[in-house]
Amino acid sequence: MDTQDIKAVLGKNIKFYRFRRQYSQADLAEKTNISITYLSKIERGLQYPKPDILSQIAEGLEVEIYELFKTKPSIDAAPNDNEKVINRLSKDMARRINQTMEEVFTQYLK
Repeated sequence: MDTQDIKAVLGKNIKFYRFRRQYSQADLAEKTNISITYLSKIERGLQYPKPDILSQIAEGLEVEIYELFKTKPSIDAAPNDNEKVINRLSKDMARRINQTMEEVFTQYLK
């Protein structure tokens, strides 16, 4: 599963849980303090949110972050697709968090 597939799964799941909560994009954007345009791009699989935004979206939808990356079972899907998505997400989030922490430390320790 490549990055584009992960973005697509994430976007579809955010939209699914948003509909389940009966939120409009404006409602969720307001709850998460992001623009409707940005949320729309995430839902369409065009944009990948930063970890803090992803956390805010999950909180706004009242779901765990990993639930946003679950793939729906299909006949041709490998049984471990969910694990691949979660592992890739974990690595990506860890890398981004480390980069952010490094930037913060660099800025404040000068």
